Amino acid sequence: MNKFPLKISTPEGVKFDGGAVSLLVKCTEGDVEILAGHTDFVGTLATGRARVRSEDGNERYASISGGFIVVKGGEVMLATDAFEYADEIDIERARAAKENAERKIRNAANDVDLGRAEMKLKRALNRIKVYELK
Repeated sequence: MNKFPLKISTPEGVKFDGGAVSLLVKCTEGDVEILAGHTDFVGTLATGRARVRSEDGNERYASISGGFIVVKGGEVMLATDAFEYADEIDIERARAAKENAERKIRNAANDVDLGRAEMKLKRALNRIKVYELK
């Protein structure tokens, strides 16, 4: 299979920098799969999962949260607020975050608190779902 250069960055550092044969991510418009030769593209990332197939055939899933993807001249750059491979997810922490968010939803005093709690719940549920893909 043909490969393309892929770099995945977060505020904590680079999570992937090498050759890939495919990248599947959830954008705000829906799922997008990038393969070698993809047309130039810019997209906004949603909270969801990503799948990276590296040039050595290794396939890994990750939880992502926010950011953007840029495909330009055959190179792909993903910049995201959070990128956590399934095998790196602390499942107990994710479950605790889910329970905490559910409690905050039940006790929300206003729409702002409710919205924040719902986003936290969405991120926690995503991390749990991605963890189960490993």
